[in-house]
Amino acid sequence: MAYWLMKSEPDAYGWDDLVRDGEGYWDGVRNPTAALHMRTMKQGDQVLFYHSNTGLEAVGIMEVSGEAEPDRTDATGRWVAVRVKPVKPLPKPVSLKAIKAEPRLADLPMIRQSRLSVVPVSPAEWKVIMEMAGA
Repeated sequence: MAYWLMKSEPDAYGWDDLVRDGEGYWDGVRNPTAALHMRTMKQGDQVLFYHSNTGLEAVGIMEVSGEAEPDRTDATGRWVAVRVKPVKPLPKPVSLKAIKAEPRLADLPMIRQSRLSVVPVSPAEWKVIMEMAGA
């Protein structure tokens, strides 16, 4: 099993929307590196749901429920989407400020490549974020 972090603007599609829907179709990713990460995802992988722009915090855990498939919002056929389902909210959201202040997360790709909307998280980094969340 691998770990990931995926960003979404909460006013476009937030954690509460995913919980309401029961399963989401994560589409609209148009960065080659982020799309490559999505092509690598396997069913059962764990994913941090991160609210970008507004909130700037990891708020929940979701699971990849469907591996990469053609993105229905892309007429070119170049991009992919994955299906995700909510697992549970984090007991305490983990803010970007807290993530940046934690030395054990200094190499987290989200910090080094802040514009990427889909990034891997190492098992050690996942453990630290779970500690920070009180999980």
